[in-house]
Amino acid sequence: MRQFRFGLQGSAADPAELARLARRAEETGFDVFQVGEHVGAEPTSLLSLATAAGRTTRIRLGTLTLNADLHHPVLLAQELATLDHLSGGRLEVGLGAGHSFGEYAAMGRPFDPAPVRKERLAESLEVLRPLLAGEPVTFHGAHYTLEGATTPAALQPHVPFLVGVSGRRALAHAARHADIVAPTMLGRTLEDGHRHEVRWEAARLDRTIAWVRDHAAQCGRHPELHALVQVVVATDDRPAAVRAVARRTGMDEADIAATPFVCLGTHEQMADHLVACRERWGISYFSVRDVEAFAPVIALARGA
Repeated sequence: MRQFRFGLQGSAADPAELARLARRAEETGFDVFQVGEHVGAEPTSLLSLATAAGRTTRIRLGTLTLNADLHHPVLLAQELATLDHLSGGRLEVGLGAGHSFGEYAAMGRPFDPAPVRKERLAESLEVLRPLLAGEPVTFHGAHYTLEGATTPAALQPHVPFLVGVSGRRALAHAARHADIVAPTMLGRTLEDGHRHEVRWEAARLDRTIAWVRDHAAQCGRHPELHALVQVVVATDDRPAAVRAVARRTGMDEADIAATPFVCLGTHEQMADHLVACRERWGISYFSVRDVEAFAPVIALARGA
């Protein structure tokens, strides 16, 4: 059974505020400070993490997640290697396939169908890993063609890669190539271009995790499993909180009570919930967005 790891996904309009959040995450026991990537809505993720690197000493720094569509892997590898050196080898790279069609439209870029975007993500991952190891890369794929490409090596001998994705083919690739697999369990992007349909049914997650484990085992691999906790509510009335989230998502209360993508109740109940999720699904790495509501849960979960 893997030990717990906890990430805080920070968001702020001011890079200095992001750095403050990173310091607060370090002080309260989080293992990783993470930032997302949304065009036009917030400071750039890699520059924000570079700022956070100078304000922290221990906490790992990650992207949750970079949109692989927006970055050529050779140029991205150079930036990631630089950030790994600036942080003293604390980088963790999270990659996704992009989902916000409004951001693509704002840039005048085509929003390809999900299978195409996921295929491009897979190629990017296969290119980035050897580049960050300092190896020359020749690659001929459907989306990228490289001839002896090189970039500076990262400081870490092996930079951890997290892939956040849905769909059987994409998850199978992540199981074979990523260090951390993060099944999003989300459906189509809704009309606002940001929110998604949720597919948090426990039985569906059972099948998804079994699929990931099967494909990882075929390569002799055992990737870490991650969940981004979308809702954290500290309350003395957990049943009421479960009912409220069930109404908002249109899901059964039993699935909301079980899912690792929601954490509700007292701090003790939240810790017990995470322990149960680790026992059932093997998910040991959880990221949240609320440092104060969740920080007390960290020690309780580790001591359970």
